[in-house]
Amino acid sequence: MGVDRQAGRRRRTAARSANWERGGRTDAPALFAVPDADPDERGVGLDARDGAANGDAAEQVAAGIAAATADLAQLDDPLDAEIAGALVLAAAPPDPDFVEQAMVQGVIPALAEQDAMEVLLALAAVAPPRVAAAASSAARRLVGGKRREPAWAAELRQPVTVSDCQQLRDDQGAASILAATFHRAGRSHGAVIWVDETHCGQADHILLTGGESVPAIIADLKAQARTDRFGFQHNQLDPAEFRWQVERVLDARALHDQQDAADGFELDGIGDVDDLLDDDETDGEDDGGPGYQALAVLLRARMAALPKPARPPAKHPKSKPADIDGLQALLAQLGGRNPAELFGHALRGERDALDRKLPPRRKKSDGPAPLLQIKINLVGAKPPIWRRLEVPANITLARLHLVIQAAFDWTDSHMHSFDTPYGQFGEPDPELEMRSDRGTTLEQVAPHPKDKISYTYDFGDDWRHTILVEKVLDQPVTRRKVRCTGGRRAGPPEDCGGIWGYQDIIEIVADPTHPEHGDWLDWLGLEDADEFDPAYFDLAETNEALERNLR
Repeated sequence: MGVDRQAGRRRRTAARSANWERGGRTDAPALFAVPDADPDERGVGLDARDGAANGDAAEQVAAGIAAATADLAQLDDPLDAEIAGALVLAAAPPDPDFVEQAMVQGVIPALAEQDAMEVLLALAAVAPPRVAAAASSAARRLVGGKRREPAWAAELRQPVTVSDCQQLRDDQGAASILAATFHRAGRSHGAVIWVDETHCGQADHILLTGGESVPAIIADLKAQARTDRFGFQHNQLDPAEFRWQVERVLDARALHDQQDAADGFELDGIGDVDDLLDDDETDGEDDGGPGYQALAVLLRARMAALPKPARPPAKHPKSKPADIDGLQALLAQLGGRNPAELFGHALRGERDALDRKLPPRRKKSDGPAPLLQIKINLVGAKPPIWRRLEVPANITLARLHLVIQAAFDWTDSHMHSFDTPYGQFGEPDPELEMRSDRGTTLEQVAPHPKDKISYTYDFGDDWRHTILVEKVLDQPVTRRKVRCTGGRRAGPPEDCGGIWGYQDIIEIVADPTHPEHGDWLDWLGLEDADEFDPAYFDLAETNEALERNLR
């Protein structure tokens, strides 16, 4: 036998949460005018040249901000209030000195005059120190009498903590990912930053997501890297190092944005306060929300709550990768695609797939379904672990899940999903955009030879399989029996840390001098290492398991 199963050390993990991605829009209203040398061409703006605030302009800017954020008091989540404040700051030109002077001397006093307490509180939560202090002071002066703070204000004053700080970096230094989960007052949210290391290490895209989603996102990114066969380093970072890395990539992007603005280019993805505050879902418009610029403001505020790094800020590097030859070889291997694009594939693919219409199921008038010969490979296994099966083309994905469980000697103890050209199927969950696999058949999603879908079991260990349709057999289905016709090697034990953990177990059990040798034998429920045979596969036993599990 391959290995006896036992329940101990079960690492149950939550399902992949729906990614709360707040996309970018570039049609935000201009709350600020970019300062330039000619005041007559500046339009509605603030005079930054002599340090004096233009009173009329400040009042107009403040009025625009107050109107755009009039519904802030109605928000339930304090994070949304912070994003509203970040959107206001993101609409300003990329000139920190100008923005600080304009806000402190002009806009914040004007907001106070207009009794805009909620937006002042939101600004105080995310603005740089001097602006935040001015906004907080102005808000305090408005509190009292008939004016009450919104419900979210108290939560904003609670401390922010961070966990799961990590970095994924491809081996050639072309792209990296930074991710962490933030906690405050019983709520959590995650941030994932895509970094273009070839462009001075600048932040390229920011994803804001539910806090419970970060582990699943990282697992998806790692699995995608393995699928596309490029190496990466996965590092756990302490909060101070994470802050240093995030500020490094944000600073690089900010410098480039300042240069682009000076050259007359429009910045990417500011976003719109109206999208954040608009609860009307019937108008058919896409809820864009904040883009990169606003999320960068929010991230800087989060970094200010973390321990200060011991080393000085990173210097701006030259815009080239450390290993040109290695990068070119990597891009050639990946068909010219950038590693950052591949890192993001796992997040984008499901959304694109939902736009495709699922073909209808076979009707009786269509005649009997044929048999499909499929080969199922466990991704990342070296030597390969696979099974070849004959199944009816109209087998439901739910029943195919049971087939795979029996064929690989899994125990059906965790969640699963099928990733297809038409979206994800498994246990139905609207938040996960997961449709039921009980009414969907294999031939609907993969009817032809060379069609391929994937199957993932246990979203923590991330046992990912590819399912390849090899042949459509001539004979029609006259019996419902599923049959295994070939295979290689035993299925791994569950809850062992995924394919990489399994590779470690094989090495440790084979080495009696290893300090963890005895512990892993106990965990496997074995008395002797000779009982553990990863190369074991028995065709008759597999077919018996299929017959037993599919009655």
